[in-house]
Amino acid sequence: MAKLSIKPLADRVLIEPAQAEEKTAGGIIIPDTAKEKPQRGTVIAVGAGKKDEPMTVKVGNVVLYGKYAGTEISIEGKDYLIMKESDIYAIV
Repeated sequence: MAKLSIKPLADRVLIEPAQAEEKTAGGIIIPDTAKEKPQRGTVIAVGAGKKDEPMTVKVGNVVLYGKYAGTEISIEGKDYLIMKESDIYAIV
């Protein structure tokens, strides 16, 4: 897990997406153009939450989120997603 000096605001969460699958269960290699966008990742940083809504997720949680959730950002050459906690479906 990366150590970054970034602090999301309010109810936002910084997530490091899991790597896309390289092979199918049958061993077929998936080309980059056909890889599914991951919908699972690790929480890297969390905001303080809103006044009446404390944050549920914590740093280190592995979470599931919507396919098109969040905004892609690059920090120190690594790709992350920043999204509202409400875009997260579950903690795995």
